[in-house]
Amino acid sequence: MDKIKHKNSWMTIIGAVLFLGAVFIMNDGYKKIPFRQDTVLTIGVFSDSYWEVQNGYSYQILEDAIALFEEEHEGVKVQYVSGILKEDYPEWLAEQMLLGKSPDLFFIFGENFNNLAEIGALKDLGRLMEGDNGFAQERFYTSALNCGKYGEQQYALPYECAPKLMFVNKTILTQEGIELPDEDWTWDDFYEICEAVTKDTDGNGTLDQFGVVGYTWSDAFDSNGVRLFDRKGTECHLTDEGVREAILFMEKLDGLYDGYNVTSRDFDLGNVAFQPMFFAEYRAYKPYPLSIKKYSSFEWECIPMPSGRRGANIAELDTLLLAMNGNTTQTEYAWEFMKLLSGDERIQSEIFAYSEGVSVIRDVTEADRTLQLLIDSSGDDNGLNLRVLSNAVENAVVAPKFRNNTEVAAEVDKAVRDIMKGSSNISMEQIIWNREINNFLKNRMER
Repeated sequence: MDKIKHKNSWMTIIGAVLFLGAVFIMNDGYKKIPFRQDTVLTIGVFSDSYWEVQNGYSYQILEDAIALFEEEHEGVKVQYVSGILKEDYPEWLAEQMLLGKSPDLFFIFGENFNNLAEIGALKDLGRLMEGDNGFAQERFYTSALNCGKYGEQQYALPYECAPKLMFVNKTILTQEGIELPDEDWTWDDFYEICEAVTKDTDGNGTLDQFGVVGYTWSDAFDSNGVRLFDRKGTECHLTDEGVREAILFMEKLDGLYDGYNVTSRDFDLGNVAFQPMFFAEYRAYKPYPLSIKKYSSFEWECIPMPSGRRGANIAELDTLLLAMNGNTTQTEYAWEFMKLLSGDERIQSEIFAYSEGVSVIRDVTEADRTLQLLIDSSGDDNGLNLRVLSNAVENAVVAPKFRNNTEVAAEVDKAVRDIMKGSSNISMEQIIWNREINNFLKNRMER
């Protein structure tokens, strides 16, 4: 009898243990066991807006992505260091790399991408993309995806972008009896309008209304089919005929103003018909209801840039990129999180709610919901044409990808300004400066 009682006691104890164990598991109690280690995925990010505007939601999209990711990947935690300002972020990232503490994933500015890819700091994503049946690169805007390429290799995915468009003061055009240009307008159309609106409106002998501000030689080069460098950045093509045409056009525009230095302030005051602007600037300048709209004194709209004789209605694209540490030990999870941030429509749609950029996913940018978000954030629907916006992103110019290209671009800027200031033969000046820049490129390659 004692043996039976003893056996029954043990059965009761075992049953109780099994019951408590089941409850423990069902309530995720095992996750609280102190010796259980989560996998940690780290990401490098900055605290303020990439687009240089005040933004109180700098971590919102990332936090939402982390919540989704951790819910779908049990036992994985995503961590980041908060409070790093955009202006300090490149230096912080470089320091982490030198210390061997680089995050598994990190955001990259366009101007830093080429150098990081060149030194091998970034993982080539080619095999991950090709081996993942769930990754559809055709969903991305081609130009945005190409911003993450170095040579023929994909080293980063685009996160958000902003195309450059021409913003038009419709009020001036209406007052002057001029129709809004078509989307396929040309340099000739552009100049004719600038010439027609440039005048002294109050009769005091001084020009006070102007055609354009902020239109640069780079804009003219892009829209006239000029490609200044070969793919590897070893040779400059400053002697191209398209360059000469662009310089002559810039001189023609500048000649309208009798030496007056037209500024963005003139546009703000409603005295300039055109100003090229990245779409992120448009969104930042029309905040509602947080503050008074910057351009409240006139109606305005965005259209594509005018095309040169050899080019198209296109301009450059600014893109914030997301890359993977070339030495990460968390490749699988890092790739999954990259796809979530860059390619998941739930996350990408939040860019229009919490940032000033444009989604890099075509279906997100062209969605009806996106138009409504833009209208809600700006307070009106002036200038909001999603087809124009989408085409501007898809057809945008991608800056040449080679190391130290910003230094080379500065040399080209110096050359073009010198040619425009001079009175000698433009073609001869092109040859001289082309030789100078090619020598610069050669010396850069030898360093």
